[in-house]
Amino acid sequence: MSKYIIRRLLSLIPTMFVIVTLSFFLIRFAPGGPFSSEKKVPEQVLQNLMKKYHMDEPMGQQYLRYLGDVLRGDFGPSFRYRDSTVNQLIAQSFPNSMLLGTVALILALIAGILVGIISALKQNRWQDYAAMSIAVVGISVPLFVIGPILQLVFGLKLHWLPISGWITSRDGLKTMIMPALTLSFPYFAYIARLSRASIVEVLRSDYVRTARAKGLAERVVIGKHVLKGGLLPIVSYIGPAFSGIITGSLVVESVFAIPGVGRVFVQSAINRDYTLIMGEVIIYSLILVTMNFIVDIVYGFLDPRISYK
Repeated sequence: MSKYIIRRLLSLIPTMFVIVTLSFFLIRFAPGGPFSSEKKVPEQVLQNLMKKYHMDEPMGQQYLRYLGDVLRGDFGPSFRYRDSTVNQLIAQSFPNSMLLGTVALILALIAGILVGIISALKQNRWQDYAAMSIAVVGISVPLFVIGPILQLVFGLKLHWLPISGWITSRDGLKTMIMPALTLSFPYFAYIARLSRASIVEVLRSDYVRTARAKGLAERVVIGKHVLKGGLLPIVSYIGPAFSGIITGSLVVESVFAIPGVGRVFVQSAINRDYTLIMGEVIIYSLILVTMNFIVDIVYGFLDPRISYK
């Protein structure tokens, strides 16, 4: 197992190398540039800017320079926000998105697994139909509809929660409730449907029938045998879900005026801010490959049928 973990860790290096390389050249070969604007920039000013940011060098030299900076943990200066580096911009906004995404995923996991279990155990009953109907709504209704509805009901009508802001404001943690619920809703729906289907399949398996035939209590059968096997697909889903719930928080951040990385990312794409785009792509990619690595390891511990050699 330890050899497998080391090999998987080492495999992350070429994966990230390919991501950085492809992203670097694709961004630069796209039409436009960080200094393109509706107002024409004087040629001398443009040449000075190109020289300042080493963009007058050959593409290969730019790439090697950037690769060396990244290896030192330096994502370079922002072309748009001249007074800030990419590291500073990410450090200011990314923790907010990470906190919101983590809370939303935890809510989605807890609620989705509970609803999935209840739905599977009450298959083809009203509890099952009600749970899956809610799940369908969660998958079908977009976040830019769910968010304003929650704002209207709990913010404007009932006055229970603030309609915007972040935890640094005077409302504190109350500002996180509606954004986290909004962001978690579609993931809750997927997890509920996924856990229901998996648990129903496990309930029909031979080893569960054998456990019941031995006279084990139903709570022991469910807790020890059914959940361990039935939740394996959820473990596989957590990796991409964690990355997606952070990168996909743009709509929620916009609706609830949260100072997260989503709005910075979109703005950097509009402005062709090469270094800022690259910095956020690298961070998102690191989250995704790291979570997939962790999921692979946890999967091996949960499923004895899997052998890592």
